[in-house]
Amino acid sequence: MTAPKADAPRLGNAALVGLRADIARPAYDRAAVTAGIVHLGIGAFHRAHQAVYVDDVLAKDPRWGIVAASLRSADTRDALAPQDGLYTLAVRSGAGEALRVIGSVIDVLVASEARAPLLDAMSDPQIRIVSLTITEKGYCHDPATGTLNEAHPDIRHDLQAPHAPKTAPGLIVEALARRRAAGTPPFTVLTCDNLPANGAVVKRILDRFAALRDADLGAYVAGEVACPSTMVDRITPATTDADRDSIAAQLGFRDAWPVVTEPFSQWVIEDRFPAGRPALDDAGAELVADVAPYELMKLRLLNGAHSSLAYLGYLAGYAFVDEAMADAAFDRFAAALMEEVTSTLDVPPGTDLAAYKRSLLDRFRNPALKHRTLQICMDGSQKLPQRLLGPIRDRLAQGAPINCLALGVAGWMRYVTGNDERGEPIDVRDPLAERLRDIAEEAGPSAERLAPALIAAEEVFGTNLAADPRFQEAVTQALAALYAIGAKRAVAEVASPPN
Repeated sequence: MTAPKADAPRLGNAALVGLRADIARPAYDRAAVTAGIVHLGIGAFHRAHQAVYVDDVLAKDPRWGIVAASLRSADTRDALAPQDGLYTLAVRSGAGEALRVIGSVIDVLVASEARAPLLDAMSDPQIRIVSLTITEKGYCHDPATGTLNEAHPDIRHDLQAPHAPKTAPGLIVEALARRRAAGTPPFTVLTCDNLPANGAVVKRILDRFAALRDADLGAYVAGEVACPSTMVDRITPATTDADRDSIAAQLGFRDAWPVVTEPFSQWVIEDRFPAGRPALDDAGAELVADVAPYELMKLRLLNGAHSSLAYLGYLAGYAFVDEAMADAAFDRFAAALMEEVTSTLDVPPGTDLAAYKRSLLDRFRNPALKHRTLQICMDGSQKLPQRLLGPIRDRLAQGAPINCLALGVAGWMRYVTGNDERGEPIDVRDPLAERLRDIAEEAGPSAERLAPALIAAEEVFGTNLAADPRFQEAVTQALAALYAIGAKRAVAEVASPPN
């Protein structure tokens, strides 16, 4: 099967009737859908996860369509606007691929180009939820403490020009201020990013930002705005041109930005929505009183292992996670790291933890996803505290070893130097990339100098780990091994099967 020609028709509302019978499509009249959600951060993950759950409920309740916004880039808008917001979801596994066209996104805006229409949408009384997938760095916070970074240049801009905000906190607080002035109840803020206690973190950030703007506004936001916590899980690699071509060949229409993902999907949500919510539980989401145990389990087992595999796998020359997992040593390492983390978890009632860990390893091995290690490596300074440093603190408090976790941290340290094991440059994409590179250049390729220098970066490591000689020693030894014998051998030694 070959891809449609460049002048072939584009996916859009008119194309739905021409799709093959085995390609799923919206089971509702899109013309009847109205907006109930504004989503900030219309990336691949949102379109593979939350937008799919919403798509599942629109047939019963069409009031929950999504107005999505990119904070800066126009790429997604430019791809989806000519397609009436439609896009293809390709679910891939070793068993094959299933296609589905998603219709829950009814408009796409670009905040940097259309700030006024976006704020108008967020101020609309029909909007009852503002959700976010803006990645950890989008919160403009200190990841070590979870507090607003008041020195962040974009935060300083938004405080000086509150009616023309650039950041997600600035946009949300400005929209809440407008709703308050108009007598409109506040929307619920639903963060779907991988932050520990993400609802509490975004609440703390919004409360502080609003208080810095105006004391009365701060009191209003603190007292009236709900920010439930969530746990989200679905592995979603970046879409490639090869993906576009293969999906178009099956679809029969051109789709500028389809999304590729795995069969597994999980969404656990704290059920606290004063302004109302869609029946997401009917779509398979889990509505609970306390998300924390689910979140901790996922952040530490899945995300911690994923990040460690990415840094060490990239250094070892593996471009994709499944390639690293095909190396028996890396497979054993992932399992061993999960065992280290297990003692730090408060497991949700009824959870078969052994089965959950086995399922994670199977997902990492999925040969159909082709999840790039370099993609997972991005923004590590923002991810390390919750994925690896949190369980390390707990293991040290237990007097337990941290061999696998320390090697994961050392992999990050070796990665942020900006040069791989072959001396080739690494495209380090991180908000602190320049600062980390300066530290690495000053320390040089010496674990004994580099590890303590990076650990002294309080915005990543805080202060207590820097003062703990057990942590310093474990990470320094792991980093020394990476320099001396390389990632493949270092992983093999840490993950060697018991005698």
